[in-house]
Amino acid sequence: MIVVTGAAGFIGSCMISKLNENGINDIVIVDDFSNINKNKNLESKIFSEKVHRNDFFSWLDKHHTNIDFVIHIGARTDTAEFNTAIFDELNLNYTKKMWQECSTYHIPLIYASSAATYGMGEFGYNDNHSIVPQLKPLNPYGESKNNFDKWALQQETHPPFWAGLKFFNVYGPNEFHKSRMASVIFHTFNQVNERGRVKLFRSHRPDFKDGMQLRDFVYVKDLVNVIRFLMVNKPTSGIYNLGTGKARAFLDLAKATFNAMSKPENIEFIDTPIDIRDKYQYFTEANMEKLRKVGYDKAFYSLEEGIADYVKNYLIPNKYL
Repeated sequence: MIVVTGAAGFIGSCMISKLNENGINDIVIVDDFSNINKNKNLESKIFSEKVHRNDFFSWLDKHHTNIDFVIHIGARTDTAEFNTAIFDELNLNYTKKMWQECSTYHIPLIYASSAATYGMGEFGYNDNHSIVPQLKPLNPYGESKNNFDKWALQQETHPPFWAGLKFFNVYGPNEFHKSRMASVIFHTFNQVNERGRVKLFRSHRPDFKDGMQLRDFVYVKDLVNVIRFLMVNKPTSGIYNLGTGKARAFLDLAKATFNAMSKPENIEFIDTPIDIRDKYQYFTEANMEKLRKVGYDKAFYSLEEGIADYVKNYLIPNKYL
């Protein structure tokens, strides 16, 4: 039996699809299930039981002998939220409890960390454990993820296998419910659909041309493939980057979206808002050497391939994965 938390969300629901694709249907899904729009992500999924996140640990105490693996994706992911108490409860303390329970019951655990832990990238984007205490996230969300990573690395007792995955800029099916927190590709598609053009932030640095700010965009289908690889192979426990290892420009993203929609390019540049300008990241790129060294050799979708699949097979027909 596999447990997936955050099951009704974007990545969690795609993970369930991946497990179903691999013939795994004995899945316990965990979430708060109060968002009707999120629950649409579960309509085509096969699972054996649904447990509210507030009831999960008491449920686990009764059923732990049947659990083979926990995939803990559930978290508060709003980077614009500044109430640290919310992140302490849902991201930090809940994940600490998950770690402790999985350690006690000897259950392998994969949990979602974030590339937001890297802040402005002062120390690079290397998933070496030694830099974790030095990192300076830019918001309470990133701080909550880094605080857990720091805590996990200090623990003497741990699950039999564990991996914390630093997700970079994830995009793909099942993010209809995410509103302003959805991927840039999702918003670009909607802008083009509604207005025939897309707005990108102008560069405010002389070393970057407009639209050439760079991010590591990773397709959710690649992300769940990596999680499945780690579940099956259980390599060295630790924190792993999960991006593509290749930064791409927002201009490339916009052009690929227009191309996938068979629409003429119409791109407008606007000033980056003053309130975020000093914290705006001009470059992120995952160092993927650690994951490659433990045997993950599958090629990642290129930005153009991922956007084409997402736009043509999910966004245009309004379909879920």
